[in-house]
Amino acid sequence: MVLGLSIVFVWTVCFLFTALFMVLSEKRGLDREKCSPYECGFEPIGSARSSFSIRFFLVAVLFVVFDVEVVLLMPFAYMFCYGKSALGILSSSGFLFILFAGLYHEYREGSLEWVN
Repeated sequence: MVLGLSIVFVWTVCFLFTALFMVLSEKRGLDREKCSPYECGFEPIGSARSSFSIRFFLVAVLFVVFDVEVVLLMPFAYMFCYGKSALGILSSSGFLFILFAGLYHEYREGSLEWVN
């Protein structure tokens, strides 16, 4: 009973704090200077919303994905050297299969091609 009441109390306090912070963090009174992209005293020369090539975004996403994959593969190297269990080898093989299936899908889709 006490545990249930304390959980309800904690949820209520969290909800009230969230509502209070949302009300206090509202932006009021939009200025021209505050809405401009540069606040250093100079007038903006061009638009801050310039378009960029989607290929740069793709490279950034692929970098993050492969970076996470390298971090996830590091324990497998340790496991292959010191703890050779069948479940560990099976799970690492399944993980590598999923990685290579995703790489094959990206290659077949044409995401890895830079020139049309």
